[in-house]
Amino acid sequence: MIPPLLWAMCNHIDKIVLERYFKEGGVGTLIIVSALASVIASPFLYMIDPSVLDVGRGNFGIIVVTAVLDIVLLWAYLNAMQKDDSSRVIVYYQLVPIFGIVAGWVFLGEVISNDQLVAMAVVILGTSIVSLENVEGRFRFKGRTVGYMLIACACWAAELAIFKVVALEENAWRTLFWKHIVLMVLGVLMVLFIPRYRVSFQAAMRTNSIPLLSANLLNEVLYMLGTVSYGLAAMLAPVALVLLTETFQSIFVFIMAIFIARFLPKLATERIDRAHVAMKGVAICITGLGTYLLLVAR
Repeated sequence: MIPPLLWAMCNHIDKIVLERYFKEGGVGTLIIVSALASVIASPFLYMIDPSVLDVGRGNFGIIVVTAVLDIVLLWAYLNAMQKDDSSRVIVYYQLVPIFGIVAGWVFLGEVISNDQLVAMAVVILGTSIVSLENVEGRFRFKGRTVGYMLIACACWAAELAIFKVVALEENAWRTLFWKHIVLMVLGVLMVLFIPRYRVSFQAAMRTNSIPLLSANLLNEVLYMLGTVSYGLAAMLAPVALVLLTETFQSIFVFIMAIFIARFLPKLATERIDRAHVAMKGVAICITGLGTYLLLVAR
């Protein structure tokens, strides 16, 4: 339960930083800060496995692709987070396994069972609920949020699949080391060649460098601790059981969102009226059920 709890905290830190320190342009700044901060993990990965410097040229190219997917994922996720409630955005991540199954069907010729189709339909039903918003008695489709999160989920599923292929051939530490190095390089390239991001980044460093960097450092630490805990859990329990705990991230984000809105409303905006709470609660329950069915489907 530790990884989804820590990752839920990361989601709220992202939301708070976007709302508190940026009226606009925050997405580019956070992408650059996160990309540059990735290098922090590199020395520790080298200490764990000094052979990380030895990587095949072909595999290095694939690692670059995973890093680019990571940047696109972060861009889509932060755009969705900036424009919508955190508790709504995170529900869409339950679509990642569906993208993985569909990718296996398209590219590997894998068969999708009837049980999997039913489970996928349940997950899609849950995400469809949070795709609608009641505005003055009329339902409005949250097309922009849905679009951004579909991009994020597709990138995550592709990145996981590609990462696994390279990690099995090289090793996980070597793959992570070079991925973090490439992310740092991509951050530098964005500063150099995307003027809008560069201006926003420079302005943020002049006015909010300490709180921004502190929040990002805390985010990186929490994310890494969650990742390590997740790996340890996978070694101690069946993979399906460990994957199922990811559904709790939506629940933790939901509970934290209600707490923040009720007791710390100045930190971030979150709709907690009865209609929104009920809608999100039902969606989380349905997607959680769908994810469970997907994991046990044959």
